Amino acid sequence: MRIVGGKYKGRMFHPGKKFKARPTTDVAKEGLFNILENRYEFSTKKVLDLFSGTGSMGYEFVSRGSRQVTLVESNFNHYKFILEVLEALNIENARVFKADVFKFLQKSRDSFNIIFADPPYDLPNFEAVPEAVLSTDLLTPEGVFILEHPKEYDFSTHPSFKEMRHYGKVHFSFFEK
Repeated sequence: MRIVGGKYKGRMFHPGKKFKARPTTDVAKEGLFNILENRYEFSTKKVLDLFSGTGSMGYEFVSRGSRQVTLVESNFNHYKFILEVLEALNIENARVFKADVFKFLQKSRDSFNIIFADPPYDLPNFEAVPEAVLSTDLLTPEGVFILEHPKEYDFSTHPSFKEMRHYGKVHFSFFEK
């Protein structure tokens, strides 16, 4: 896994063979961040990374200067790996919660400018993730929720859907409140 841009660009981390996460491809990350960097000033943004896996997307937001990044991951080995990377990079503006994402969404009282979610593609009720996020008060009024998903899902009829981009097999749907 490689950080593709910003302060930590080029840094590589190896989660090991026991890791079950599917990291977002470098091409997809570069494409997504080309869009986001043209739309947002990261230094003022609080970011929430749901279903963090390796933490790859969270590190990209930190690397590009986001004010604060919160990562949520339920798997202990993944959670531990994220903590190790944050420590290795000496990152102080990120926090990690070992928690079920859906419980976190219901309990958190924070608000975020950008929420990113990359659920396991075989997650039961995958199609319910946008509503689970958007039904909370976690997304600020001008914020954006980005869902990474396979091509089998089409969220274009969701009332908060704004656009979809794809890079190879990776699809990103954007939602705004």
